[in-house]
Amino acid sequence: MAGACENLIRLRELIGNCALCPRRCGVDRTAGQLGACQAGAQAVVASAGPHFGEEPVLVGPGGSGTIFLAGCNLRCLFCQNYDISHSCYGRTSSPEKIAALAIGLADRGCANINFVTPTHVAHAIAEAIMIARAGGLKVPVVYNCGGYESVEVLRLLEGVIEIYMPDFKYADADAARKYSDAEDYPAVAQAALGEMYRQVGPLELDANGLASRGVLVRHLVMPNDSAGSGEVIKIVARTAPGCAINVMGQYRPAYRAAEFPELTSRPRFEQVHALRRLAEEAGLVRVDH
Repeated sequence: MAGACENLIRLRELIGNCALCPRRCGVDRTAGQLGACQAGAQAVVASAGPHFGEEPVLVGPGGSGTIFLAGCNLRCLFCQNYDISHSCYGRTSSPEKIAALAIGLADRGCANINFVTPTHVAHAIAEAIMIARAGGLKVPVVYNCGGYESVEVLRLLEGVIEIYMPDFKYADADAARKYSDAEDYPAVAQAALGEMYRQVGPLELDANGLASRGVLVRHLVMPNDSAGSGEVIKIVARTAPGCAINVMGQYRPAYRAAEFPELTSRPRFEQVHALRRLAEEAGLVRVDH
């Protein structure tokens, strides 16, 4: 417990000259300044409730207890949740309030507590989880993120998170720069995935077939192979052998995608199927939905 408290103190310190994510924008969020994520010191909850659209291993009969956090440290120009991720509209919530939300969702029968886009408020989420655990929360916690994570911060979260669910968006630095303003994304995401896998290992399922611990990677297939999907799969296989992966085919043009001709179509079924087969051949465990 002493180590967890020390880690929490360090997480809070990181937002004073903000280095909570790889952007390291250096603003003082404790003084009301907004980071590149558009967030101040407190988390903003956009919505919370049981969600039945996640991977089957996360859902169960009661759904996944999703808590959507407003704001994001990535600025993806095709974001399908842009109304949440590219703003900070919602209810400013203390860790105590977030803990109460989590306990309430578990009491309603949710299989887990699924924090969506938690990276830029990891300090608040870690505190909320600790409060919720002390208040009786038993279900696993899912860290559902964009993959653009600080290894230092992930190490401070060790022992707090049971299930890491990162995106691995790009293998190509030029695409990461063009579409998400994060040229270092491929290298950062690979290092982050390695740390997540070190902490919790491959995905484990309970007697009901629901995830209890481990890493589940998501990769959204983009049209015209704009993300370098084949190489993404190879990187994941090298970095986290035997990892679970959802190769997702549900891309649709959203937000500012219309500004880029190569992003205005949808990926072909044959393309998605071939990538899923490649994932299997690379030794990854497919978790499709």
